[in-house]
Amino acid sequence: MTHELSIRVYYEDTDMAGIVYYANYLRYIERARSEWVRELGIDQREMKEEDGLVFVVRRVEADYLAPAKLDDLLVVETETVQLTGVRWILEQRVKRGEEVLFHAIVTVVMMTETGHPSRMPANIRQIVH
Repeated sequence: MTHELSIRVYYEDTDMAGIVYYANYLRYIERARSEWVRELGIDQREMKEEDGLVFVVRRVEADYLAPAKLDDLLVVETETVQLTGVRWILEQRVKRGEEVLFHAIVTVVMMTETGHPSRMPANIRQIVH
């Protein structure tokens, strides 16, 4: 299952050369993951308040392949590569049309509010599979 989120490039997203500042791709993929989790029916606020658990990005492998520019309409694609009891590995692509501009492999883990690692709850593993 691939989730898609459309994002428009605004002036605030660009650098002096008029291209998307490299760190903004990380913001785009974060927003896409958050929307996908919400659409899957996972309430992160409730998960934190009731279970004391939060998702944390542990690792990002990123490749910048081509620049996005002011006013481009981008699509962020997100899909699960692997889900285990302790980590959720996702592949994310930022595309303009069919062209892949940015590619990332993101590893997400579960932590308690006090910063200790935790297993991925069974209900989340069931929802994502």
